[in-house]
Amino acid sequence: MRPPEDMPPPASEQPQQPRRVPRRRNINRFRLIIGIVIGAGLILLLSIRGLAGFYTDYLWFDSLGFASVWWKVLWAKIGLGLLFTAIFFVLLWVNLFIAERIAAKSAPPGPPEDIAARWRQMSRRRRGLIRIAVALILAFMVGSGVSGQWQAWLFFINSTEFGLADPQFGRDVGFYIFRLPFFNFLIGWAFAAVLVTFIFTTIWHYLNGAIRVQAPAGSRVIPQVKAHLSLLLGLLALIKAIGYYFDRFELTLSTRGFVDGATYTDVNAQLPVLQLLMIISIFSFLLLIVNIWRRGFTYPVIAVALWVVVAGLAGAAYPAIVQRFQVEPSESTREAPYIERNIEMTRIALGLDDVTPREFNFTPELTATDIEKNFETVRNVRLLDPAVMQDTFQQTQGIKSFYDFRDIDVDRYEIDGKVTQIVLAARELRPTELPTDTWETEHVAYTHGYGVAAAPANTVDTNGRPAYALGDIPNVISPGAEALELDEPGLYVGEDLPGYAIVGAQRAEVDFQDDDDRTKTTRYDGSDGVGIGGFLRRLAFAMRFAEPNLLVSGEITGDSRILYNRDISDRVRLLAPFLSYDNDPYPVVIDGKVKWVLDAYTTTSQFPYAQRTNSRAATPGSDLRQPLNYVRNSVKAVVDAHDGTVTFYVVDDDDPIVQSYIKQFPALFTDGPPPAELREHFRYPEDLFRVQTDAWGRYRLDKPSEFYDAAGAWAVAQDPGDSIGQTTVETVRDETTGQVIATVEARISPQYLLFRLPGDDSASFVIFRPFVPFSEDDSRKNLEGFMVVHNDPDRYGQIEVFEIRSDQPIDGPALFNSNIQTEEEISERLTLLNQNGSVVRPGNLLLIPVENSLLYVRPLFIAATGPTAVPELQLVIAGIGSNVAISETFEGALEKAIGGVDIDIINETVSLTGAAPAVTPDDAPDEPAAAAPADDEPEPTLDTDTVSNLLERAATAFNRADAALREGDLAAYQTAVDEAESLIARAARILEQAATG
Repeated sequence: MRPPEDMPPPASEQPQQPRRVPRRRNINRFRLIIGIVIGAGLILLLSIRGLAGFYTDYLWFDSLGFASVWWKVLWAKIGLGLLFTAIFFVLLWVNLFIAERIAAKSAPPGPPEDIAARWRQMSRRRRGLIRIAVALILAFMVGSGVSGQWQAWLFFINSTEFGLADPQFGRDVGFYIFRLPFFNFLIGWAFAAVLVTFIFTTIWHYLNGAIRVQAPAGSRVIPQVKAHLSLLLGLLALIKAIGYYFDRFELTLSTRGFVDGATYTDVNAQLPVLQLLMIISIFSFLLLIVNIWRRGFTYPVIAVALWVVVAGLAGAAYPAIVQRFQVEPSESTREAPYIERNIEMTRIALGLDDVTPREFNFTPELTATDIEKNFETVRNVRLLDPAVMQDTFQQTQGIKSFYDFRDIDVDRYEIDGKVTQIVLAARELRPTELPTDTWETEHVAYTHGYGVAAAPANTVDTNGRPAYALGDIPNVISPGAEALELDEPGLYVGEDLPGYAIVGAQRAEVDFQDDDDRTKTTRYDGSDGVGIGGFLRRLAFAMRFAEPNLLVSGEITGDSRILYNRDISDRVRLLAPFLSYDNDPYPVVIDGKVKWVLDAYTTTSQFPYAQRTNSRAATPGSDLRQPLNYVRNSVKAVVDAHDGTVTFYVVDDDDPIVQSYIKQFPALFTDGPPPAELREHFRYPEDLFRVQTDAWGRYRLDKPSEFYDAAGAWAVAQDPGDSIGQTTVETVRDETTGQVIATVEARISPQYLLFRLPGDDSASFVIFRPFVPFSEDDSRKNLEGFMVVHNDPDRYGQIEVFEIRSDQPIDGPALFNSNIQTEEEISERLTLLNQNGSVVRPGNLLLIPVENSLLYVRPLFIAATGPTAVPELQLVIAGIGSNVAISETFEGALEKAIGGVDIDIINETVSLTGAAPAVTPDDAPDEPAAAAPADDEPEPTLDTDTVSNLLERAATAFNRADAALREGDLAAYQTAVDEAESLIARAARILEQAATG
């Protein structure tokens, strides 16, 4: 026992605790208000930048005249979110209210369970508010995400007809593209909404005491609750039945069979199963309704068990058995009618249903007459490779480090009265290389790039560099190139141009700095930009860009404007996010202005029976790498580089998808066709052509049996790459994990070329890609055919495929490239040039049809090693049939490859020299002029100038060339090589005279 001193005193003797004084209500209310204000302030501070971005986005849309597009998208998102939030709120609130009424009127006998009792005591006076809060919170969670379905909703209410029925159900294709996706979303959302309602209604019944888990069996759920929950379960079964009905149409997109679409197993196994499941779901709905008037849950258990068994066994096992034991043993026969459907629909979906097939009756040689007929082709052989020229343009036309050529493009312009293929690039601003890194320098002083550099692709100057028709700062234009003349050289919108610029500031902008460091200023006179003179707008933009200088800088005046979203791709994607875009915008010079053209596509993955495209076919970064089975280049987005104006031209009125977009956003698209001078520079998009050529290799076969066997299938030719004698390989990665699956040979890139096709009267600007026979291991590399698409306005988009007819194999690009290395003269020259501080950079290998023959051309550029290298065209390889030749000029290489001709491309003349065609490059003189002795000596004979002496002198000249190359003296190197070749040619003639004398 505790001692008495440790015992507590009696209660009467314990000190009295002071009574706690109740807090006054006004103090509580004041604290509540303070808390609300502080919370609201924090939320405002956290979201103010988002609000600033929202507001400035609207200002930007409005400045470009597309405010209606911004409002249309906004209201579509808000409307959907509010509508579905309200629907779910009403659905849940009504069911919770019913649950409370049932509990109030028909609570089961006996004491409530502890959790339910505590809940009812706690929520006695606030039950209505709690019900509203729970319904509102869940409604916001379930309904707000629906705003992301705004594109599907706008498609649904603005659908158009394709005029083409799917071969299985007879539905118009428009149903699958415009309506089915939103129907599927509605069904999925409704099922989830009712399921959530069922779960929370059950919980609500329990909390209100209408469900007693611990009660004896038979009295745990009162009849009213059972009826309520049975009705909700029946509604779920009914929604599932509707879902199975629409799942039937999804079979036309199945990937189970040999090809995409509803194939044998889908039609004969999966479709009957879906119909059975639909019947079972309706039967389950009826059982659940009948269960309202019965005791227990026997019927619901039967309904769920029946559905699980049929869905598991019939839905999965039965189709798998049919596929394995009926289809696979005789797949070509079973799948034949469905392969035929797939071929037809894929060709339509990818724009390959109107391909014009043509035969190319190959002859292995070219004659002088062939050259005379095709001087337009020969004159426009593209010697300048855009990939190599990027370094040359940067070093010779960059002028200043803060100017940059981000991409070299190929186009055609009139030069000296003739349509000529050119390479051109915009001289854009490189903000990271400005003279200083102050805010004023980056955003107020240096605001734009300057002009364009352009050069004919078929010629070079005496140093092997581009002979610029337009270049320098300020722009200098060559006589005869007036089509390239610029009146507005300032480029305020460009490729990969980040950040923002302030125009109309207190100070003038730097217009340009030339090579002599002379600076000229300018004031922006374009229409782009948002006014930033007012305090509210300055504050909004300061918050958007997290830049206080926008708020406090004295450079900003009442007339100042801010230019942002200056990257071409970003600009058009913000205006029309529902379109897909090409990866290569290109500049066009028309009417003294620079305009950017970006190809836009309408795409879908919902085209029934069409095959999904190969995601690796398009270039990295292109939107055509996404899953799709339908594509059209229906829109050309044109952006003015000076004033930022964006124009969306519809160039394919027959596309139902673009017609739906026109209905959705009538103010976005321009009425009428593009101007004629702009259409003259439209190019068929490379990424679309890549996808089409990749698919055509297999889908050129129109008979199911041939398609299945793939014996006559083609593949895009292997890429010869950027080296002689080797091909380029690429790694294939899993799209989900990123792991390397395989290493395969890369495919040759499409090329824009200007030449005359067989049977045509004049040259056409086309995009070109060759084919070889399909082989799993890429072992077959002989040429089989080629596809071209016309770019000229009167034939734009016309696709032609030439199938080569020949009694002997023809080298494809990869084979020709590997065979180059076996030519002794070429091999020796390349070995010599790839030494002592210089490197040979081969240009892209061109394959050009000339009459019924094929001409291979590969330019060779030489550059010193190092970051400031300037690649210069020094040699050209030409190949015709088995003849391969190399020379310092294209004319020289072509003459040697043909043999016995003298070609003058500038004057468009060709004449016979009386010599026989060369069998090897060494058999023909390098140039006709080389027949005269280099030192004006008389024609040598065996008595006065022996062959050995000539060869010794040639070896000495080659040694001098080697020494000059080591010292970097390219002029001396070329002179010595020319002398050596002349001496070798003289020795060859002496031997020939001795043999015939």
